[in-house]
Amino acid sequence: MSENWDEPTGPAVVAEVADVKLFGKWSSDDVQVSDISLTDYIAVKEKYSKYLPHSAGRYQVKRFRKAQCPIVERLTNSLMMHGRNNGKKLMAMRIVKHAFEIIHLLTGENPLQVLVNAIINSGPREDSTRIGRAGTVRRQAVDVSPLRRVNQ
Repeated sequence: MSENWDEPTGPAVVAEVADVKLFGKWSSDDVQVSDISLTDYIAVKEKYSKYLPHSAGRYQVKRFRKAQCPIVERLTNSLMMHGRNNGKKLMAMRIVKHAFEIIHLLTGENPLQVLVNAIINSGPREDSTRIGRAGTVRRQAVDVSPLRRVNQ
């Protein structure tokens, strides 16, 4: 080691970061969220891109934090419903991976883009709530919040 800290010791080594692709195949860089109201609630871009949809993140701790969970992981978590599937995240990941493979083979598109388009198209824009008191109930149309559109 040299005594003089001013002189460089050698060329600076810069580690190049590989492009993060879901399951090592599909990049999230070119995925577009066409609905402007859902851009904050569909986490698919740079910061949220993962190799696998298994982060073991604690997204339930704070209100609205589940919006920061990667959207593919939310799909995987939603497949773990009902008693016989509880906790089987590896099985759910395998199902999502095979489904994405089939989508890619049939359409030739990025399965992440297909998933985002499906979420945008399937989310309800309007719902009804119960208005009334003393036994008389009528339904009133209300708008649906963006987070609820993504959740349903």
